[in-house]
Amino acid sequence: MPLPFFHVDAFTDRPFSGNPAAVCLLDAPAEPGWMRQVAAEVNLSETAFVAPIDGGFGLRWFTPEVEVDLCGHATLASAHVLWESGRLARHEPARFHTRSGWLTATWSEGWITLDFPALPIVPGPIPAEAVAALGVIPLMTGTCGARWVVQAADEDVVRGLRPDFARLRALTGRALMVTAAAHPGTGCDFVSRYFAPWVGVNEDPVTGAAHCALGPFWATRLGRPSLVAYQASPRGGWLRVEPAGDRVRLAGQAVTVISGQWQNWR
Repeated sequence: MPLPFFHVDAFTDRPFSGNPAAVCLLDAPAEPGWMRQVAAEVNLSETAFVAPIDGGFGLRWFTPEVEVDLCGHATLASAHVLWESGRLARHEPARFHTRSGWLTATWSEGWITLDFPALPIVPGPIPAEAVAALGVIPLMTGTCGARWVVQAADEDVVRGLRPDFARLRALTGRALMVTAAAHPGTGCDFVSRYFAPWVGVNEDPVTGAAHCALGPFWATRLGRPSLVAYQASPRGGWLRVEPAGDRVRLAGQAVTVISGQWQNWR
């Protein structure tokens, strides 16, 4: 039986920018091996699988190679599809049960707000070879779970990064976040980029989960309760970020680029 399938650009208000995600709407939870095959076939940074359950929807995310515990842009894309397709009314929150617990999305005036857990950044050393592969002199290094974090000198350094991905893949890693304060007058408070060659994604265009850590990090340093973030990948994308204790509210927009059906799924 064919299944609805959508290609959505998330954290943007126009096609061909932001972060593309695939969304598969299921009638019931699917077998993980099949979901991995679909994600590899689609070959986007994330494919989301949404199935109705008591109290909301089950949601799982896969890169072309692995299942992940938390993904912001594919959650935003999934909520967008549920409202746009009429499966949820705009006034109804989208509630998702995930490997990171229950996550909620709400819609208001074209913006989708995600309620996600805050993630701490712990200052400390990271492999020198990872820093060398970036080609930067960091102001600070640290970790966020299994991810490495580098604070660069300024926005220009972040935008100009050309990492040596072969050198990075030779290390045992998960992901590498690089961030800096934005220049005054650019419309944002901080910028970032996100590299994850270890899971099949050299550069993720816009990474919601990363801002669960970067939002509190920059809110503390800049002394602001809410911030505007820009992820300076070649596609680029904008987020509104508001830390709230052990949670972070991430807001963005989304555009459906392709809709169709997935054939022969069983």
